[in-house]
Amino acid sequence: MYYNSIIEAIGNTPLVKLNSVSKGIKGTVLVKVEYFNPGNSMKDRMALKMIEDAEKDGTLKPGGTIIEGTSGNTGMGLALVAIAKGYKCVFTLSDKQSQEKIDILRAVGAEVIVCPTNVAPDDPRSYYSVAKKLNEETPNSIYPNQYDNPANAQAHYETTGPEIWEQTEGKITHYAAGVGTGGSMCGTSKFLKEQNGDIVTVGIDSYGSVFKKYKETGVFDEKEIYPYMTEGIGEDILPKNVDFDLIDHFVKVTDKAAAIMTRRLAREEGLFVGWSCGSAVHGALEYAKENLKEDDTMVIILPDHGTRYLAKVYNDNWMKDHGFLESRDFATAQDIIDNKNGQDSLYTVEKSKSIGEVIKMLNEEGVDQLPVVDNGSFVGSVNSAKLLERIIENPELKNSKIEEVMDNPLPFVGMDNTLDVLSSMINKENKAVLVRDDNQKVHIITQHDLLMAMTN
Repeated sequence: MYYNSIIEAIGNTPLVKLNSVSKGIKGTVLVKVEYFNPGNSMKDRMALKMIEDAEKDGTLKPGGTIIEGTSGNTGMGLALVAIAKGYKCVFTLSDKQSQEKIDILRAVGAEVIVCPTNVAPDDPRSYYSVAKKLNEETPNSIYPNQYDNPANAQAHYETTGPEIWEQTEGKITHYAAGVGTGGSMCGTSKFLKEQNGDIVTVGIDSYGSVFKKYKETGVFDEKEIYPYMTEGIGEDILPKNVDFDLIDHFVKVTDKAAAIMTRRLAREEGLFVGWSCGSAVHGALEYAKENLKEDDTMVIILPDHGTRYLAKVYNDNWMKDHGFLESRDFATAQDIIDNKNGQDSLYTVEKSKSIGEVIKMLNEEGVDQLPVVDNGSFVGSVNSAKLLERIIENPELKNSKIEEVMDNPLPFVGMDNTLDVLSSMINKENKAVLVRDDNQKVHIITQHDLLMAMTN
């Protein structure tokens, strides 16, 4: 048996069980290793689908040019399809992409135009805008637009989802993936949820991206947008391929946490993968720590290969320059809890308590925030500053139940998370984080705890 061209080798990538980085996690954690695609990434799937659809509807004609804005992997997939089918390629990339990605695209015959990262999406210099303009100016060209092209998600609905369902024999209970264009997350989720509506889907987002807050509040908050380094995950726009109804939860991951997990996957699992793979695994495992049960099976997509990141996350000097590898050890959540010598009682309040009773408890215990519980489950949180504002606005509220005004539950973090990760999670929205130790005891880490750790 042989393939008539390289594009026939796309798909049917393996599932591999995690054994080391997932220690302590209940259930089975599997990763779908997409670097087995010929272009070394999952983007091969949708690149082929977008081009085939364009051929069918007549927008792409023989000898035409494919123009696309890409973080690198989609470009590689499109380039392979173009080689097999006889098209030209022009790709625009942001300047945060690795040099390896640029070199690889040029090696397969594509023209590459590098654009600035720190500009608005509608800025004429952005890689989105440059690609659109080139498409308008180039005869017999197409702009596939992976962000809004339904073929992106459809490719994963037709291939990735069915493969996972078959490979797990229908036993999958949780699906996790980084969310960028939304195609692999939502196309796969749609298929899996059609097979079993109880499957839980977890989207992994970056700090500096808009997805998580938009999912949870419906607000596109431009204040959430700021530069970050991880490639191929998160967005400063809302692509049409991101169907938030198909994503049950979002977990945000820092650049550093993603980079460190990427290196751990190579060193401990033999999986030489890309940076966003580290994001996906770190975020998925953070969710799994609190939510996976013994009989559950989680599948995490690993989008690409480590060769794209040799000069970045796999380069010790680069990692040190960006503070991702330190000459001294950063304190961890475990260190902070150990330093309290057992004097870190976690006070909680039942959701049925009145606001007046909660205020009394805050004062008596001398704490600023309290997790709200319901039969042992963490269902919300309150902090003294917000309660004070509410009472001043409406004094009658003190007789209402706390569940009527409580905020979202405080997030759980892993014991191995370092100070920089913890500090990124404790902000205006989250005044503290929770940690569950090996004995299943829950601890709280506050802003004050972080300040103490930083000065020790």
